[in-house]
Amino acid sequence: MDEPRARIGPPRARWGWTETTTAVLAVVGLLDSLYLAWIKLTSNTAACAGIGDCDAVNSSRYAEVAGIPIGLIGVAGYLAILAALAAERRWPASAWTLRLGIFGMALAGTLYSAYLTYIEVAVLHAVCPFCVVSAVCMVGILILSVLRLRAADAEA
Repeated sequence: MDEPRARIGPPRARWGWTETTTAVLAVVGLLDSLYLAWIKLTSNTAACAGIGDCDAVNSSRYAEVAGIPIGLIGVAGYLAILAALAAERRWPASAWTLRLGIFGMALAGTLYSAYLTYIEVAVLHAVCPFCVVSAVCMVGILILSVLRLRAADAEA
């Protein structure tokens, strides 16, 4: 006689398309930020393939905050978003708080990306396509986080 095994630990939330897409965007943003951080820390030349001027952007004074490369700040941000997504799945009772946290991180990231895009266009007169990829990922995560908050609010 087989008895069903008891599940160890709290139940996991199911992931829908918004969670999956958020995770994919965060992974793309993470990889992009890792590349930008590596370029900055090793003083290598970015592989822009003639699109934009990555070196002008990545060697500018705006590429660091208090000596920390912007790419590393992006790595930390995307890792925090992925950690919050994983925690939300592991502890669904905290889903609202974690979704709100992801919204806050995405809002801050989007606002900072908008500032950096302004600096690229208006001050440096050079655009880094890798920076654009990160900005698009962060805006996508922000939009998805709003959708996820609205869905959680509708369920409550």
